[in-house]
Amino acid sequence: MADSLRTRVARVIAGGAHALLDKIEDAAPVAVLEQSVREVEQVTDEVRAELGRIVANRHLAQQQHLHLNSEHDALSASIATALAENREDLAKPAISRQLDIEAQLPVLEASLGEMSQQDKELSGFVDALMGKKREMEKAIQDFEASRRLADSAGPRKNVTSSAGARVNSAQSAFDRTFQRQTGLSSSSSRAGIDQTAKINELNQLVRDNKISERLAALKAGTAH
Repeated sequence: MADSLRTRVARVIAGGAHALLDKIEDAAPVAVLEQSVREVEQVTDEVRAELGRIVANRHLAQQQHLHLNSEHDALSASIATALAENREDLAKPAISRQLDIEAQLPVLEASLGEMSQQDKELSGFVDALMGKKREMEKAIQDFEASRRLADSAGPRKNVTSSAGARVNSAQSAFDRTFQRQTGLSSSSSRAGIDQTAKINELNQLVRDNKISERLAALKAGTAH
């Protein structure tokens, strides 16, 4: 996530709703309150959109990681067959491709680790921002209740109803971004991502076994 967005999140979270209320007992308190709620909504929307991008990219990287591992394993079997038939000319290109894959896998794994951390951070920011929104809505309600008691002219406009309707649109930002980039819904994709992670762990075990098999096959080929 860009530092500017992270800074905005920190500033919004650090701001005190009740401290703000203490400063707006003048001309247009309702307008100031509405603007403050809109800022929380806007930042939440931006964080959700960034979260959607990160999760989508993470999903694609996991799929590529799974594909490369599968290709690597298939090549191992092909190399063993080629060596058994004394066809080093066929084994060499397959080994070359394996080396290319082995160079790519650590990069993908590092990227997956980084995106996992970003996912966790952004999810935490969304929770914090939604908590801030609830805090501000409560402050608005308290403010309007106190003004109604002090003002016999009648109840004022309920700010939270319109603010609540606007913030609902922020919830869909993550889903729209994820679906646009992957063609999958966020709920089904998260289940798929968890399954992919387990498959990747299994593939790692398979890959370790295949390396041992390839070494044994290479030794056997040398002995012939």
